[in-house]
Amino acid sequence: MANLELNGIRKAYGATPVLDGVSLSMDAREFVAFLGPSGSGKSTLLRIIAGLETLDEGEVRLEGRRIDRLPPGDRGVAMVFQHYALYPHMSVRENMAFGLRNARVPKAEIEARVAEAARVLEIHEHLDKKPAQMSGGQRQRVAIGRAIVKPPKLFLLDEPLSNLDAALRMRTRIELAQLRSRVDAAFIMVTHDQAEAMTLADRVVVMNDRRIQQVGPPMEIYSRPANMFVARFVGSPAMTLAPVELVPGDGRYARVRLGDGAEVETRVARSELPAGGTLQVGLRPESVTVAANGAATTQAKVELVERLGERTLVYARLSDGAAITAEDEGYSRVQVGETIGLRIRGAAAHLFGADERGYHAEAQPE
Repeated sequence: MANLELNGIRKAYGATPVLDGVSLSMDAREFVAFLGPSGSGKSTLLRIIAGLETLDEGEVRLEGRRIDRLPPGDRGVAMVFQHYALYPHMSVRENMAFGLRNARVPKAEIEARVAEAARVLEIHEHLDKKPAQMSGGQRQRVAIGRAIVKPPKLFLLDEPLSNLDAALRMRTRIELAQLRSRVDAAFIMVTHDQAEAMTLADRVVVMNDRRIQQVGPPMEIYSRPANMFVARFVGSPAMTLAPVELVPGDGRYARVRLGDGAEVETRVARSELPAGGTLQVGLRPESVTVAANGAATTQAKVELVERLGERTLVYARLSDGAAITAEDEGYSRVQVGETIGLRIRGAAAHLFGADERGYHAEAQPE
């Protein structure tokens, strides 16, 4: 039985729809990330599961029991908010115990639960401190600890790392990953940061325009995007998308022609493509490399060189004006303004139809 089931969730604020027929199931102990831009509906969906928003249509079931009509405290879920929501006048111990006291849990049990949560989160030395005496990362752990003590069947994390600086965000991300093995519960995290989603989640739910665009393991989302939105949104830098023409032929795989005349032999089955209509090719930066003219597929003029240490990203334009992003070695000699050769690895190319649906290689390239 699925741990959580969402069936046909719809929500609108007045005449403005926010969620449109969202359905999803997840297993016990699974970590799922809701990933999408602002306004995609991911936070509203999380709040509906938590009971902080009502739905207009649909059902929310946890372990087979319908919970969307229950008050938040009776649902078996715990939410960790983006802004911690700690009581500044209370100690860490009091913050973590507050919900249990309201639920009239016996004092001895409260103390035991708080002590165990503090041990798991490694904040036992800070139990008598006030939130203002702690770092942002420690306060976030207190907020998580307040959820752990319940203990819930499902954790809901609303942008839990967005208020932290880069170094602290990385450290807290590691702590969240370690926490999973210590807690017997499922996790849903809302984030707009794809690095968080790709690092922590068993499955990523990509949302946009009130709907789920794709659900799958992180690398499946990256390597086989369902449509052009997912292709653009997941991956940094974004996938290059450029209009192409299908070269006539009877070969098994589609051969396409870029706007500058260069041709690319893909591993996308010709028989899978829609008849007629426009096509766009999708290329990840690692599929396009700087090459000597003899080995190059095409040429492009360099507009920006981004040196990242272990690799260099080259942003360039083909002769027809189409933008393309390529990779080069860390000690690249490429300079802005020069024309360079680019080798396109067609076996890793994606194609997208007029309806923006993605078509991918039959077998993943090595």
